[in-house]
Amino acid sequence: MTLASEHPQEYPKGTAPLSSDESDQLALEVSDWRVEGSHLTREFAFKDFHQAFSFVARVALLAEAESHHPDITISWNRVGLSFWTHTADGLTRNDFIMAAKIDRFD
Repeated sequence: MTLASEHPQEYPKGTAPLSSDESDQLALEVSDWRVEGSHLTREFAFKDFHQAFSFVARVALLAEAESHHPDITISWNRVGLSFWTHTADGLTRNDFIMAAKIDRFD
């Protein structure tokens, strides 16, 4: 089963985040993303603001459908996404699932 075919699950508050080894292993499946401390991040470049905004709308709809939401920054032709699981105060499998789903947008 690929990450992109999975769905995020709810983790109760206090769930332990993934270990560095576990995060590094899952990061191999979403190679355009970077593990930065307790966040999984990626920046996307677009031709113009319209394309960037359209991408953000798709991400927002996916995040709402999957109930796992990124931090989003947007500028004229760039979008930054950052995932982490608040209830674990770090990375969980959910973050990598969402990254893999978003990678299918390309």
